[in-house]
Amino acid sequence: MIGEKVQHFQGKGTDLASLQTKIEGYLTQEGFTVQTSAPSKHGTVIQAKKGGFLGGVVDADRALTVLVAGDPDDFTVRIGVGKWLEHLGVMAVETLLISSLFLVVDVAETAWNLEIEDKLVKQIESFIG
Repeated sequence: MIGEKVQHFQGKGTDLASLQTKIEGYLTQEGFTVQTSAPSKHGTVIQAKKGGFLGGVVDADRALTVLVAGDPDDFTVRIGVGKWLEHLGVMAVETLLISSLFLVVDVAETAWNLEIEDKLVKQIESFIG
């Protein structure tokens, strides 16, 4: 998928709940509205959107979507654009994984997505160490 980033980490012993909190905090500091699914054996989904998303360049129902899945010594962080899902906190990750969690994006969204993803990837790497 264009613009989607997948990072795989092994042997880090990372507290995934703490990583989730740090990602949420970073996105909130950057001015995003953030919502998070309940953790499950399939991972945790974090969605973030900004009002107006670059003056309408990106659809208002789109969100930066992050999936953290795995265990502290072997996990994956997947970042892309997804549909903003109302009431994400009460949805089961299993249901989300069956739906279109990540979407194919157009050129304008891809440019925005790559810029935001690159910043977030660097932050995640610094959180993990």
